[in-house]
Amino acid sequence: MNKFIMEANQFLNRNVPGYFHADFHGAGQPGNPDFLYKLKNDPHHNWSQQNIRYAINDLNTVLGIDFPEIIKQVEASTLTVCVVPRAKAEASYRPDQLLFKATVGAYARSTPGFADGSDFIIRHTNTRTTHLRNPVDGFENDGRMPYPGIASDTCNFSAHIRGRDILLVDDIYTKTVNIDEDMVQALFDNGARSVVFYAIGNTPKRF
Repeated sequence: MNKFIMEANQFLNRNVPGYFHADFHGAGQPGNPDFLYKLKNDPHHNWSQQNIRYAINDLNTVLGIDFPEIIKQVEASTLTVCVVPRAKAEASYRPDQLLFKATVGAYARSTPGFADGSDFIIRHTNTRTTHLRNPVDGFENDGRMPYPGIASDTCNFSAHIRGRDILLVDDIYTKTVNIDEDMVQALFDNGARSVVFYAIGNTPKRF
């Protein structure tokens, strides 16, 4: 696991501690967490149920390595685990397209030192999927690109966030996109006592 500082900028008004498991170099590259693709289960892929089960196991393995190390390094007895929602409104996804969130939430529920807040942030308005470089047949990539305040404008935040120490989890962190910085700021705006960020993958060429 790697530690970094999520730096204050126009999206985020303070520095926040961050962690990531591994660099994300792209599908098929050595050491790349390719299992993340399978947990999205998007229509242009045709993953088997076995592939998906293996991906869930791979994610649980990574969480089992990193989460205990994170809780040792923070000044909190319990971290409430929230998940950065996918780019489109949650109601537009099938349950098997939300397996990253479901797996992270299940891990938090079953692990001492963590509480499940995976339903504390729900996307209600589409945003632009930022990592798609080329059009995908049958997929309309509508919604706005990141701007300061987009998380608050496009998501519902639970009142249970107030007063909690939050571990915000995303699948991939890309520094220049600012989706995660804006989401961290929204958590503070909704009363979080503290926020720590964690991603499975980090995009190194932009970090």
